[in-house]
Amino acid sequence: MKRAVFDIAFLIARVVTGVIFLAHGLEKWFGGIAAQSRAFRGMGVPMPEFAATYATVVETVGGLLLILGLLVRLMGLLLLLNMLGAIAFVHFGHGVLATTGGWELPGLLGALSLLFLALGGGRIGLDGLFGARFRRRGERRAAEEELARYAPAPEPSNVTPVSGEPTRPYPSQEPRVPRQSGERRAGMIDDDDMRDIDALVSDEPPPPHKPPNRG
Repeated sequence: MKRAVFDIAFLIARVVTGVIFLAHGLEKWFGGIAAQSRAFRGMGVPMPEFAATYATVVETVGGLLLILGLLVRLMGLLLLLNMLGAIAFVHFGHGVLATTGGWELPGLLGALSLLFLALGGGRIGLDGLFGARFRRRGERRAAEEELARYAPAPEPSNVTPVSGEPTRPYPSQEPRVPRQSGERRAGMIDDDDMRDIDALVSDEPPPPHKPPNRG
């Protein structure tokens, strides 16, 4: 239950943060990177063209991926660097509150980005789905290896392979010997046995057995 509550709360925080970043990124995108570069130059931001391009792309793409829960750790790192730059070069000298141009909003977004960098995006998201799939695959592979380790070794075949022919296992069989004439099968009763049984029943001595005909 606690894990489900954590996942839902983390999902809400991630999606809301992603929406805020996406809104700021789209504002810069539709306003034009050239206009954003001029604004950064006026604020004293070093390399304004690179900074404007980086902020626009990272906030737009990073916000969208945060909403989807994809590559959350990487986007958390890039967005954290973006917010640190905004605090250091634009908002730090204006206090804390956003009404005076302070670092309130970029500080909050930077802290959330740090949280996503450390913990990822949670189980409810594309990263969570892919991670669960790979984890189940790894557990299945480990279970198969464990079963193979304790499986009995196959018995060696009693057939010697001939060079150039494939080895085919055959069940062990005794060589068949042709049956001789007059030989009794095991478990069968012949005429002499029947005469002995009749003599025992009638209390008479059994008649002498005739020697087998040897031909």
